[in-house]
Amino acid sequence: MHYYLYTTTPAGKVLLVREDEKLAAIYWDVYKHTPQPSPDWIEDRSRFQGLLDQLEDYFAGRRKTFDLAFEANGTPFQKRVWAALLTIGYGETRTYQQIADAIGSPTSVRAVASAIGRNPLSIVVPCHRVLGSNGKLTGFAGGIESKRMLLEREGVAVSRTMG
Repeated sequence: MHYYLYTTTPAGKVLLVREDEKLAAIYWDVYKHTPQPSPDWIEDRSRFQGLLDQLEDYFAGRRKTFDLAFEANGTPFQKRVWAALLTIGYGETRTYQQIADAIGSPTSVRAVASAIGRNPLSIVVPCHRVLGSNGKLTGFAGGIESKRMLLEREGVAVSRTMG
């Protein structure tokens, strides 16, 4: 069973999706791959209350990690990349090359970038913490300004010339 909810965060509007008892996606409304809820999906705010509370705490600076059941659908390679994103601490950043190195695929930087671009669990699986090799803000499903805002919320000094 799929459940969904549209909500607005300080970084932008998102579509939340649950598959049974696990969070399956947090899609930005501006993301080109954001699906439309199917007719058989059920809109149910109560199914997302724990996540909504944690997001509120995150944006208020009271939460640095998320404690909830989630499972993203993807290829084995994408899942390895997304698992590597979970090792990036609050307020830290990595480059695409560092993620490629961390998963043992140092020559797969473009594939890593593609997998990060398809991360369906934005914020919870912190793809916003990945920068280009030159330290610049690069593509982000929620838009560069949302990425900048998330990093600044975590205390990362982000120059206006980075993006």
